[in-house]
Amino acid sequence: MSERRNPNRRAALASALPAAYQQLLGMNKLVEEAAAEAGLDPKLVELIKIRASQLNGCAFCLDMHSRDARDKAGEDERRLYVLPAWRETTFFTEQEQAALALTEAMTNLPSHHDVPDEIYDRAADAFTAQQLTAVVWLAGVINLFNRFGVTGRMPLPSRP
Repeated sequence: MSERRNPNRRAALASALPAAYQQLLGMNKLVEEAAAEAGLDPKLVELIKIRASQLNGCAFCLDMHSRDARDKAGEDERRLYVLPAWRETTFFTEQEQAALALTEAMTNLPSHHDVPDEIYDRAADAFTAQQLTAVVWLAGVINLFNRFGVTGRMPLPSRP
């Protein structure tokens, strides 16, 4: 394992360019509103965010969205525990599985350079066009947040 340099050297990206960060927060709000208007379950919204954050290794986003899933959306903790192995369980609906597969394909895009047709088609079959658009935007926005969180090594908030 490589030794980490001074974490204070990392830019606090939100405060270093606050106008851009506010725009990102605004985009996130807009996408979440679109997801709600499309009828996406709040649990699914959080599962998308958590799965991308797991793949990207963003501790800050994992902490936030796991708590939001459990405390705000009423997600069952057992489903959160097995989310990295969702394909091996019967805990997730067809729609959730389609969204998770698409989220993984989009998150792993730098490695695979493609979102396979079978994954996209499965999602297109599971969602309305409006819902599918929201799923793609949700996965895209959380990936951007993850990249900033990991790059800036955003510290976890302290808990009582």
